[in-house]
Amino acid sequence: MSRGRISIVGAGPGDPELITVKALRRLEKADVVLYDRLVSDELLNYCAPGTLKIYCGKAPGRHALTQEEIDRLIVDYAKVGHHVVRLKGGDPFIFGRGGEEALAAARAGIPFEVVPGVTSAAGASASAGIPLTHRGTAASFAVVTGSRCGEADASVRWDLLACGADTLAIYMGVSKLEEISGELIRHGRSADTPAALIENATMPSERVVTGTLGSIARLAVAMKVDNPAMLLIGDTVGIREMLQPIVMEHRGIV
Repeated sequence: MSRGRISIVGAGPGDPELITVKALRRLEKADVVLYDRLVSDELLNYCAPGTLKIYCGKAPGRHALTQEEIDRLIVDYAKVGHHVVRLKGGDPFIFGRGGEEALAAARAGIPFEVVPGVTSAAGASASAGIPLTHRGTAASFAVVTGSRCGEADASVRWDLLACGADTLAIYMGVSKLEEISGELIRHGRSADTPAALIENATMPSERVVTGTLGSIARLAVAMKVDNPAMLLIGDTVGIREMLQPIVMEHRGIV
């Protein structure tokens, strides 16, 4: 059997139509697909009959497989000649642990590629009508994790981020909203800075909660915001009010 290969593929932020053409082609040719929790079931329909599909999703506190087990599986299947697709939500190299999987392939001498995807920050901001940058308002943005996945000794440098970028897009921050907002305010970001939480971004169940940096944690509790949700902080959040009527009409809601 010929040597296999690994494709580490981004599925986009949720809406199955936001996957790339290249990513779909990899799914169509795959022998084995290992897919994440936030990957749309609709995308798996592009796999050929007989494709082996392995769920390896991770929810907070509940992992179907450890990262080490995933790394071992993609390498083992490729070693016996299979084309393995590791299908991940968003973009593999933005809080997707795609770098770890690429390293596992490289160490094993397995040919691999990375197929980028629309990351959640870009998908959520566009869907909610909140630009990440905007002329005269925001000339920079930063993508940040609200959780370091057990890396207690490597805390996020909120002191540098507070005033270091015009717009902050924070992943995996719902459970730490009060801590995050408190740190940013303590290090100089105004409590009146506009903020938004985008739950289930790009999906039919998408919900947007807006407020300020000082109020967003309380609003999240009151509105029962749950994962997955993207937190956007910055003056561009205010632009949503001007765009919202047209965005909603385009979706057929108005």
